[in-house]
Amino acid sequence: MLGVSRQCEVTGRKLFSGKVLSKNFKYLSNRKYSLATTKNGAKYESKKFNKAQLMAIAGAGLIATTTLLYSNFNSEIQNESKLAPKRVIDPSEVARHNTPADCWIVINGVVYDLTSFIPVHPGGADIIKSNAGKDVTAIFEPIHAPGVIEKYLPPKCRIGTLKKPMPAELTCDPYTPGESKDDIIKKLELRNNLPHLDSIINIYDFEKLASKILSNQAWAYYSSGADDEISYRDNHSAYRRIFFKPRILRDVSSVDVKTTMLGSKVDVPFYVSATALCKLGNPKEGEKDIARGCGQGDTKVPQMISTLASCSVDEIVDAAPSKDQIAWYQVYVNSDRNITRDMIKHVEKLGIKALFITVDAPSLGRREKDMKIKFSGSDQGAKVMKEPLKKVEKKDDGEMSKGASTTLSKFIDPSLTWDDVVKMRKWTKLPIVIKGVQSVEDVVKAAELGVDGVVLSNHGGRQLDYSRPPIEVLAETVPVLKEKHLDGKLELFVDGGVRRGTDVIKALCLGAKGVGLGRPFLYSNSCYGKDGVEKTIELLKTEIEMSMRLLGVTSIDQLTPELLDTTNLKSRTVNVSKDVLFDTVYRNPTLAAFQNGYDDDE
Repeated sequence: MLGVSRQCEVTGRKLFSGKVLSKNFKYLSNRKYSLATTKNGAKYESKKFNKAQLMAIAGAGLIATTTLLYSNFNSEIQNESKLAPKRVIDPSEVARHNTPADCWIVINGVVYDLTSFIPVHPGGADIIKSNAGKDVTAIFEPIHAPGVIEKYLPPKCRIGTLKKPMPAELTCDPYTPGESKDDIIKKLELRNNLPHLDSIINIYDFEKLASKILSNQAWAYYSSGADDEISYRDNHSAYRRIFFKPRILRDVSSVDVKTTMLGSKVDVPFYVSATALCKLGNPKEGEKDIARGCGQGDTKVPQMISTLASCSVDEIVDAAPSKDQIAWYQVYVNSDRNITRDMIKHVEKLGIKALFITVDAPSLGRREKDMKIKFSGSDQGAKVMKEPLKKVEKKDDGEMSKGASTTLSKFIDPSLTWDDVVKMRKWTKLPIVIKGVQSVEDVVKAAELGVDGVVLSNHGGRQLDYSRPPIEVLAETVPVLKEKHLDGKLELFVDGGVRRGTDVIKALCLGAKGVGLGRPFLYSNSCYGKDGVEKTIELLKTEIEMSMRLLGVTSIDQLTPELLDTTNLKSRTVNVSKDVLFDTVYRNPTLAAFQNGYDDDE
């Protein structure tokens, strides 16, 4: 047994260090569809989920949220299943191996020994310890591909197959922190009664619906900002401090919103920004549905694929309706630079058009909504009630207990410097864009080093709270680049807080080449899949075209700073009209609450 455990430990450490990455994740979620007819007679697919599937969605952030990270590269341990033991094991034998020192679990009828994998499990030890000797299929399956254990653990870790099902008391329910079965059933009912897609008239509609149907954990991960969420909110508010100066009596009968980005012609001046873990909201298709939505309609939109996507980059590229569809790749640089270099070579072969190197995340920010949800299902209250004078037992120190965001930070190298950017330029002929620039000085340095572009971004307000809104940095940057004769050296992109076509236009007027949106596509994908993504694109394009016409311009190159009043952009205390839609969908962070239903305010 020690030999088996040692092999598990060796492989576990490889997984934990990020040196083993998987490429094929296939999620099982038998999704039902209903066809609804839009006003123009077209049909779209509206997802219907049964109870088990919704519980899977609710549990999608579980043990190995981090295992999803391994889905983006092709390194594999070559395991021959024929070497695995052929034992047939009775449930009673599995049940006896129920301690951290002797831990067996069952997944899809196969028995595994995870004893020595417990200390190195990225999701923390508790989730494995508490389910030793049990069938954990309902916990495991929502976020793992079938066969992933066999692929990444040595064959000897597979003990055998189960003779018959485990008894009910030793079969785990789906993991749904902070949610009761009634909560899950209610979300199922809401999901099965989503409004017709043609009734959605703005991006806020998707966000409101997603807040009602996503699991608590998925919503917390998607919507959270850093600390007090000042930057998250001000990213959006900053656009409200910019006003237009429309021109009149111009022929605006024909408006063209096409432009170019990084040498590629694009239909619209915006793109889907990279976001992690799309399968938290769309457990079967994840980022693949975003790829389909970006290419299935009349308007094609570039998709930036995340290193931390829950589908492999191969799967996402293959899902695109057209081989000509523009896909970019966002890179978190690995501490082993060879892994990053090989990954870049791989995505080049897939037809990726540009690389976006994320530089604003030496570690991931303190996202308290995400952190707090990890404790919402804790049993600590029961322990206190039974032993009121004893110190509450400290929970497992696995990073998963601190939220998905903290866990993901293990896979990001904090030692990244400008020298690495220079080296990466030598690895590829693809355009290199630095993502996460937050000061004029760093934009200037990037231009001097010869990168192809920068994304002015504070990571959607999820990193350093009180970092300035990207649109504000953009307004400062362009005049300085012109003064230093660097304005033609690189392209400027901006993301964060964008919810309207008018926001896109304001950024373009200030000198942005393109504008990224992340959360809006997460929400539309979570609610309606690829059709929701396509709808989001249509809404934004329509708003941009209409607003350009009302502004008195007919093409992107006519958008200039002279069309804006930015007097109050830096005046964060200026009074502006209440943003009803944003305020309606925004959820305030919460403070600590007593357990067992007690309320200190009562």
